[in-house]
Amino acid sequence: MRSERASQAESDVAAAVLIQRNVATLARLIEEACASKQKPDLVVFPEFAMQGPPLHMDVASWIARACSSIPGPLTALLQELAKRQGIYIAGNMFEAPSEWPGRYFNSSFLIDRNGEIILNYRRVNTAAFPSVHDFMSDYLAQTHQADVFPVVDTELGKLALIPCGEISVPEVARVMMMQGAEVILHPTNSKFTAAQEAAKLARVAENMIYLVSANVAGPIGFSPDNSIAGGRSHIIDHHGNTLAYQDDDGESVGVTAMIDVEALRRDRRTDTGLSNPLLRARYEMYVPYYTEAKFYPPDAFLDAPMVSTSQTRAAIATARANMERAKILTPLPPGASEPVAPTAH
Repeated sequence: MRSERASQAESDVAAAVLIQRNVATLARLIEEACASKQKPDLVVFPEFAMQGPPLHMDVASWIARACSSIPGPLTALLQELAKRQGIYIAGNMFEAPSEWPGRYFNSSFLIDRNGEIILNYRRVNTAAFPSVHDFMSDYLAQTHQADVFPVVDTELGKLALIPCGEISVPEVARVMMMQGAEVILHPTNSKFTAAQEAAKLARVAENMIYLVSANVAGPIGFSPDNSIAGGRSHIIDHHGNTLAYQDDDGESVGVTAMIDVEALRRDRRTDTGLSNPLLRARYEMYVPYYTEAKFYPPDAFLDAPMVSTSQTRAAIATARANMERAKILTPLPPGASEPVAPTAH
C-alpha cells in the first residue's frame, strides 16, 4: 500500500486525519484481498503503513503526533476486520506504551482470527529510532524472556515478525528460530539494495524458515521528496525458492502464496548434511565470543528517555572505540574526522 507521512503534516490535527486515511486505505486493501478467489489466512502489511516515519521530529513531538498503544485506537479497526474476516493480520506501527513513558518503539504485531493481539515485537536494532536496548536492564527486568524476541504458535505455524532493515541482523532471526519460528513476517519500507535482498535469502537459508516480506508501494518513508521507490514484496520458502514476487512499486494485493509448514517440519528433521543448517549447528563454540562482544553500550538511556536521535552519537562513539580496542576497526589517522553517512533506519 501507499502511505502518507504524519511527520510532514501541517499540524497534529492534520496528522491525525492523515493517519486515519492510511488506516482506511489499509483496511480497504485487506478487504480486497479477502474478496479474491483465494482468500488469505494471513495478510502482512508494510512498515510505516499507518504513520510514516518521524523523519526530523524529536521524540516527544512524535509521540504526541503519531504514536499509540498496542492494542489501541490504531489497531482497533484492524482487530475488528481480522475477527469479521477470520484472518490473521500482521504489520508494524510506532508504539508509545504507557508503561514506558517518554519512549516509543518501532513495533511489529500480529492479530489473530479472534481480533486479539497475540504478538508484539519491539525492534532492538535501529539507527533512527529509540530501542529497548537503550534501557535494557529495566526492560529485561520487567519483560519475560519469551517476549523479547517473541514467537507465537498458531494453526498456520510458528510465526515471528522482523521489521525492515533488521532482517540484516542474523541474531534476531536466529534467536526466533531457536524458539521454534517457522515463518518470518517482514513488514518493510526500504529502497533496493543488493545487501538487503541478499539478507532476506540468507536468513531463510540459515534458519530453514519461510519469509513473507511486504514492502511499501510508491515512495519509501525515508524519501521526503518521493524520489526513492519501494516494491519488491517477496515470499520465499525454507529452501530459498521464490513463491511470489512483485518487483515494481505499484499498489497490489497480488503477492500471495501457499506456505507448506508440514514440508518445512519434515525437511528440518531430514539429515542432508550442511544443506540442513539446523541439525549440525555447533552453537556452543560461539558462546565465548558473544560473551566478550561488548561494543554498542546497553542502557545508554537508562535514567532518562532519548529526546532526539542525535543523542545516539555518543553511543556510536563508544561503539567505535570498543571496536578499535577489539581490532575490528582501524583507528583514524591523527587529525582525521569520522565519515558522515546519510540517515538510515
